[in-house]
Amino acid sequence: MKKKTVKQDRPALDTLSALEIARIINREDKRVAGAVEKALPHIAQAIDVIAEALGKGGRLIYVGAGTSGRLAALDAAECPPTFNSSPKDVQFVIAGGTRALAGAVEAGEDAGYTGRRDLARLRPRRKDVVVGIAASGNTRYTVGALEHARSKGARTIAVVCVPHSKLGGAAEIEILVETGEEVLRGSTRMKAGTAQKMVLNLLTTGAMARMGRVYGDLMANVQIRNLKLAERGLAILEEAAGADRRKAARALKAAGNEVPVALIMLKTGLSRAQARQRLKSTKGNVRAAIEKA
Repeated sequence: MKKKTVKQDRPALDTLSALEIARIINREDKRVAGAVEKALPHIAQAIDVIAEALGKGGRLIYVGAGTSGRLAALDAAECPPTFNSSPKDVQFVIAGGTRALAGAVEAGEDAGYTGRRDLARLRPRRKDVVVGIAASGNTRYTVGALEHARSKGARTIAVVCVPHSKLGGAAEIEILVETGEEVLRGSTRMKAGTAQKMVLNLLTTGAMARMGRVYGDLMANVQIRNLKLAERGLAILEEAAGADRRKAARALKAAGNEVPVALIMLKTGLSRAQARQRLKSTKGNVRAAIEKA
């Protein structure tokens, strides 16, 4: 019988100083960006699929359990204020429901039928994209949801951190980010969670950029909901249109505090009504609306 080899090089975190612990975790975190970089070709493929779906009136639906589900919910929640997208455009399904956002509901991830049931409530269809997220790639809840999505003709994407997983095999596009063993073994909220957040940021920001929901590297669709965002909107108009602050403020007021409309007005001389119509005709693509003659 072959003797089991025991690793001797694992850090005894509970015996180390705070600085030593921080250095070890930070050293491992540095590996995450490199792991994500290796997955960029598949991430780019997924970005184009998502942009095409959203452009045709489809939805991006995230599915996950535990940390993966919470990261999905975070990314979905940030899209409307960042890109002025509808809350219906990017949605999420999490094992255990919304109560799992604030507390662990771990048992909810063990049954594939609950994933199928929860996703079925959103009625996925051919023009939708469903992204399943699971560090292990074998979470039954997420696998079940992705299998249901595929049976309904939706495009499917998996974000996983280990190869040869059930979730990866169930998806049309597999985004594999191999982050390796965690410093705190089994705690996938660490490197795997960081990698997942990076990938989700890439998917939504990349798709929205492809759709023209940004202008250059500026948040041209930012929603003005408080003083900080009003300042950001003015700064965007000043930089993108080359306007002084007073002119930018007048345009923003005339545009009803809609930054993309104000930008189009400043760049083209159109009225608010004309700028809105132009933006509508380009499906929210700010650059296309400005350049359309």
